[in-house]
Amino acid sequence: MKDDNQELVDFQILSLKYKTRLTRKFKERKKYEVPDPNQLKSVIPGTVVDIKAKKGQKLKEGDVILLLEAMKMINEIHMPFDGKIKKILVEKGQRISKNFLMVEIE
Repeated sequence: MKDDNQELVDFQILSLKYKTRLTRKFKERKKYEVPDPNQLKSVIPGTVVDIKAKKGQKLKEGDVILLLEAMKMINEIHMPFDGKIKKILVEKGQRISKNFLMVEIE
């Protein structure tokens, strides 16, 4: 069934202009958010095996913060830059989901 009540939207690619109708799915999509570099989130679900850092500890880039078991593999979560641990939001043995906030850095 064709819906003629949809609004046409202009967009441009290089020097060419086009008109299109946006789908409902596109309009209701989750908007992109710029990730905060001071928040370490999990990229895969898993279980926290060990926590190597403590709150307030100063770490250098590449230092191991914690170990995460995912898909029968132990993954080291490294410090992305020199900084200080503000909060550790996980505990040893805790199961976490994808995009779970694990650590905050100052």
